[in-house]
Amino acid sequence: MKTILSQQVLQRLRNADRLWQNLREGDIAVPCVVSESDKILGDRDFDFLVCGGTLGILIGTALQRRGWQVAVLERGILRGRDQEWNISRLELQVFLELDLLTEEELETAIATEYNPARVAFHQGVEIWVRDILNIGIDPVYLLETLKQKFLEAGGKLLEKTSFSSATIHPDGVLVLAGEMTLTTHLLIDTMGHFSPIIQQARQGVKPEGVCLVVGSCGKGYLNNDKGDLLVSFTPIQNQCQYFWEAFPARDGRTTYLFTYLDAHPQRFSLEFFMEEYFRLLPQYQDIELSQLDFQRFLFGFFPSYQKSPIRLPWNRILPVGDSSGSQSPVSFGGFGSMVRHLQRLTIGIEEAKKADALDYKSLQLLQPYQPNISVTWLFQRTMSVAIARQVSPNQINELLSGVFSVMNELGDEVLSPFLQDVIQFSGLVKTLPRVNPKLVLPLLPQVGIPALLDWLKHYLNLAVYTGLYPVGQKLEPLSQNLSGDRLYYYHRWLDAWKYGSGGDYHQS
Repeated sequence: MKTILSQQVLQRLRNADRLWQNLREGDIAVPCVVSESDKILGDRDFDFLVCGGTLGILIGTALQRRGWQVAVLERGILRGRDQEWNISRLELQVFLELDLLTEEELETAIATEYNPARVAFHQGVEIWVRDILNIGIDPVYLLETLKQKFLEAGGKLLEKTSFSSATIHPDGVLVLAGEMTLTTHLLIDTMGHFSPIIQQARQGVKPEGVCLVVGSCGKGYLNNDKGDLLVSFTPIQNQCQYFWEAFPARDGRTTYLFTYLDAHPQRFSLEFFMEEYFRLLPQYQDIELSQLDFQRFLFGFFPSYQKSPIRLPWNRILPVGDSSGSQSPVSFGGFGSMVRHLQRLTIGIEEAKKADALDYKSLQLLQPYQPNISVTWLFQRTMSVAIARQVSPNQINELLSGVFSVMNELGDEVLSPFLQDVIQFSGLVKTLPRVNPKLVLPLLPQVGIPALLDWLKHYLNLAVYTGLYPVGQKLEPLSQNLSGDRLYYYHRWLDAWKYGSGGDYHQS
């Protein structure tokens, strides 16, 4: 591995590994960046201050173009990464609906498009699907386009400006950023999993789940017209089931190796996982490493917490995207999660400002409990292995093969939303009774009764939300008589039922 990775990349990998080691060992720093004051601020500089520009520019531009005064803080230069973001085409409609991009600009932002994609498991089923995560967006072009539109609309972009602290006042937030002092009605935190605001709120609690990811983009692959969404070709190794993804990219082929685990101190390092990636990549893609011209390497870890989305104890701060912890524990979050909720959040933040619903209880409704996300914790648990538990080497492959075989038989209306991390009650109620009990029973000791009961609660809530959403829609004409905070609360509950039941998903 050391002969493949440059010294600079190896150092970045080891820096990430130190963070991963600290997390495993419970050595989690708890910053103190948020405080409160009874003093009245008076005039404020901005309606909204977005901290974290890479994905924050999406929500910042949407709000600025709707007439609000917005500032975006970015600790470096606001620029997209070279590696494409994969997404499904229908999800990109939000950029048109919010008038963020023209149709021509959206097409230009699409760097790659491919079909079909594969789902396959060791000694099990192989399924091919179309139009799922088959679009590769060019982050450099997308973010530069949004950045210019943000500035043209009068937005304030503060690059090379790091967030330092925030003081919550009764009428706003005072933010220290480098040597600057800024005031805003609402601080929007898009700084991600490791936001200092979120670290302070979590108070050093370890995540219940982690997705560990390593990968690369390289040239030289012989076959590069298809993709892999979820593939395994080995049994459980090192108390982990290894999964693979692969996508055609503009400058080669991107391949990822990832696994689900907990943050136990004995879990392996990112550097070891990268060695596993290089060991298994030739078998996975049927090619020798010497035949590849690597363009870049990717690695990281994504923590997830069962108590999510996070409930902040402060007024006037709203976590958005990965900061909120609202993504599924079986997904990477990031761009796809932000895009899925972009319209909901844009409209919701605007309504919160108009209704002056900026206290912490009102803002929590913008990141509501979603039972269709919470039920996926059981899925994450079944795809991971406790550090000291002995299980059949092919147990996870056999289970996933059985489940996906059933969903494939039930058709796209069940399989497609599931593969896009949208869990719907109709799909579960059709799938679960048809899964072979012999595949499920061995998992009961591993999962445990408390986890099963917790899952049952979310499963029943998913059924309730599925029923409430159409009822809420029928009441919408009556909402015309509502105003201010009452309209805000009605829309937030309707959004919670819609997204919490997977009602936001639409097939093309």
